[in-house]
Amino acid sequence: MPLRHERVLWFIDYARFSGLMNHAMSGLVLVYSRALRKGDFVRIGEIEGTVSELNALSLKIITRNAHEITLPNAVAVSGTVENTSRLAVENRLNVVTSVTIGYDAPWRQVKAMLELAARRCSTVDANGTMIVRQTGLQDFYVAYELQVTSQPGKLPPDVRSELHQHIQDVFNEFGVQIMSPHFVLQPRQDLVVPQTAWYSAPAEPAPEETKSK
Repeated sequence: MPLRHERVLWFIDYARFSGLMNHAMSGLVLVYSRALRKGDFVRIGEIEGTVSELNALSLKIITRNAHEITLPNAVAVSGTVENTSRLAVENRLNVVTSVTIGYDAPWRQVKAMLELAARRCSTVDANGTMIVRQTGLQDFYVAYELQVTSQPGKLPPDVRSELHQHIQDVFNEFGVQIMSPHFVLQPRQDLVVPQTAWYSAPAEPAPEETKSK
């Protein structure tokens, strides 16, 4: 019996030691791969925030709600680490948000409105990256993505919040609904944009498009 008891204790100690070694090795991976460092703004799974501490066994993240979350290094290594700060220049972060709009809204108008909303944001660098992409043509709507560059020191949650405020304001100003219609039956009228409405305000034709007309 004593021998069996000692074996059980040995296995327990071995399991604990293996767990510690796993976290320690994961910490080395995080450090030497430069996946993240203190002060970086990261997303790991559903957790998004600023790295406040990185040690041999775990890392700490401060969320936008000022909550401190401790993650074992093995958890971070086993998942995907999205580091917003890694390629940032002068602490200006790339921030992305998305919206879906029905096919009855001219895409040129939607693009212009998203750009206008971004220019109105105090947290967005007006001289930085400002890109509107169409990321999907769904059955009932178009999916748009807006990418901007933040002002130095501004965090993505705050930038996205202000972007959303101005996007709502701009779309309301120009009478375009932010919604994704779903139809049970085919509408009586085709949901197409006539060419005369392609450049509905605030959209304007590019110089090369004007010359081709």
